[in-house]
Amino acid sequence: MAEELTGPDGNCPSSEVMGAKRDGIRARNERLILSLIHRNGAMAKADIARSTGLSAQTVSVIMRNLEADGLLRRGEPVRGRVGQPSVPMGLDPDGAFALGLKVGRRSLDMVLIDFAGTVRKRLRRTHRYPTPDETVAFACDAVAALSDHLASDARQRIAGLGIAIPFALWEWSTTIGAPDREMEQWRDRDIARELEDRTGCAVWLQNDASAACGAELTFGPRDRVDDFVHVYIAYFAGGGVVQGGRLYTGPRGNAGALGSIPIPDVSGTPRQLIDVASLWGLEARLTALGLSPESLWGPPESWEVDDRALDAWVDDAAEGLACAIVAASAVTDASLVLIDGWLPIALRDRLVSVTRTRIQSVPHIGIDLPSVEAGTIGPDARALGAASLPLWERYFLESAAS
Repeated sequence: MAEELTGPDGNCPSSEVMGAKRDGIRARNERLILSLIHRNGAMAKADIARSTGLSAQTVSVIMRNLEADGLLRRGEPVRGRVGQPSVPMGLDPDGAFALGLKVGRRSLDMVLIDFAGTVRKRLRRTHRYPTPDETVAFACDAVAALSDHLASDARQRIAGLGIAIPFALWEWSTTIGAPDREMEQWRDRDIARELEDRTGCAVWLQNDASAACGAELTFGPRDRVDDFVHVYIAYFAGGGVVQGGRLYTGPRGNAGALGSIPIPDVSGTPRQLIDVASLWGLEARLTALGLSPESLWGPPESWEVDDRALDAWVDDAAEGLACAIVAASAVTDASLVLIDGWLPIALRDRLVSVTRTRIQSVPHIGIDLPSVEAGTIGPDARALGAASLPLWERYFLESAAS
């Protein structure tokens, strides 16, 4: 039963967002109702009262306030029942906006999303490897440019900036072909603090694979199970874990690091999943054939990849994924594993299909194998997950009654 709260739980420190003050954290019941509508879609007041246990009067007052604040908007009345027609209320896409920065091994991406999770505008820059100075400069320019895309009153509704970034970037200098001295700069740089100071945005930071999983949780199908494992294939492979409808990141923010799971190669020698199910491996195969891998870092649907490299990569990646999924299932007991990534849809679906077949041949006595399906977000998952961080912090609860 929800509490009948009428005032806010407290206020966060204010921060300038392109000249506009950041709102305080909303009252718990306001966040509960917004979370419920976010999860289920537009709902009538009576349905919200039944789901939350709040009185009809309390729900009516809160929803009037949220509508007046521009966070909710009325749908078309639903007739056909006795009495007054019910009016479903849904999130107003223009009610809030958020920015999401993805720091990748081969590119920087920033998106501007609305309250419904739709990408309104994006900016992208490719590089050989990421540096703190380049990342901060790109982010500052992108925040200004994307904010200018909105009308002046809408700019004041920007909730903040989320950052999705691989943790411990300095450990991967050899693999990504970057000078040690350049990558070592990441060890002591706090780009979240720097960007907060330079842009005025409130900033949140999360591991990039966890952010991709968070995007699936936030913007994926509403009827999805509450427990699943998410695998994201990009330059490296990573993952995330959802338990009880909540993203579990662990005490150090790195839970679900599936790319680091040891798997056997054809000779039985232990390797890690990132060695076989990552795009750097596909890049290496193309280079070995004397072919350019540059298309891998452009929009996935425009890839031009030689079938010889692709077939061999899918074969190895699926074998590694099958082993990693069984290992993860032994720990999480999740009934669903989703595979997504910086991949063309057809390639992602092919990888899912082959993995689904291979998993049956991995020893799994005592383990209930999960269903293996394709994720629903795709290449934007990390940036979208980053952008969802300010929205969760400002407007939603971690879970809501259903």
